[in-house]
Amino acid sequence: MEAADFMPSEADVAGIKRDIEAYEAKRASAQQQVRWRVPLFVGLVIVFVGLVAWLFNSAADPNEQWLSTPHVFLYLGGSIVAVLLYFQALRPATRLQQSFRDTLLPIIFGFVRDVRYQHGARPNSFDRMPRETVGAFSRQSFDDIISGRYEDFPFELYEAKLWEGSGKSETTAFKGVIVAFETIEPFPGTLVAARRANKVVHFFRGMFANKMQELSSGVDDLDAAYEFRTDNVEAARPLVTGRLAQALTWLGETWPYDQARVALSGSDGFLLMPRSKNFFELPDISVPIDYNMHVAPMIADLGAMLATAALVRKIGAKDEAAE
Repeated sequence: MEAADFMPSEADVAGIKRDIEAYEAKRASAQQQVRWRVPLFVGLVIVFVGLVAWLFNSAADPNEQWLSTPHVFLYLGGSIVAVLLYFQALRPATRLQQSFRDTLLPIIFGFVRDVRYQHGARPNSFDRMPRETVGAFSRQSFDDIISGRYEDFPFELYEAKLWEGSGKSETTAFKGVIVAFETIEPFPGTLVAARRANKVVHFFRGMFANKMQELSSGVDDLDAAYEFRTDNVEAARPLVTGRLAQALTWLGETWPYDQARVALSGSDGFLLMPRSKNFFELPDISVPIDYNMHVAPMIADLGAMLATAALVRKIGAKDEAAE
């Protein structure tokens, strides 16, 4: 499929551009508010902290001025309040951007039926995704969630980050887009094609996958890059050595960022496409929205990912159903 297959009609584009014009008028106002709110809110904190510090000094021993315990708590508290007020000062811009996304995204994805957009919620399909696909993680966050029907199959597409730890000890299990879809034919069990892990990650993944057996695709490059695991070897073997191997080879040629991953579990299919970029993010409030630069790429990205999912969901289908 070509990107043009996913682009909206001229009438839809005209409507989107009218929405952009309305947003631009509000954007200029919000940007102006942010320009005076940030220095005012943060400046008030600085003035308040400075005034209280001066009062402390007037009553403190000269040797303890500026570095005494009350001062330390004052500076720490002032810094926290300044950060909170900074984000409060940005609220006109963040509210406007999110409101625009809530309105715009369902409109621009006109090739998706029954399209629905959410932000920051927990996707319905996430808990059904086999954990062996990504390995161990204890924390997760979600950004944009788009669901609907594409080529007669329901899907849920969402941006996710899955990780463990924090700071320097943080380990990211996955960051990118997950597409959950309904398979053509249910797989009788679970089959995952996950990135081959190092020995430490392999051990922890084994804790999840202790009932699953590892298979080989027979393709050296794929077997070096992927772990194929299943709890139904008989049903999985022809897929791992056939259509799944072909799909992963194709994904390796068309997805240049990191290894895509695939999981099948009953009638649920999952395509994981790693990438650090936020696919559906609008530019900063200081940047005017341009349809060709900011909106059209979103449409092409979503269309390409759904077309890829449409191909992957045929992995377990009978020959006549996959045509």
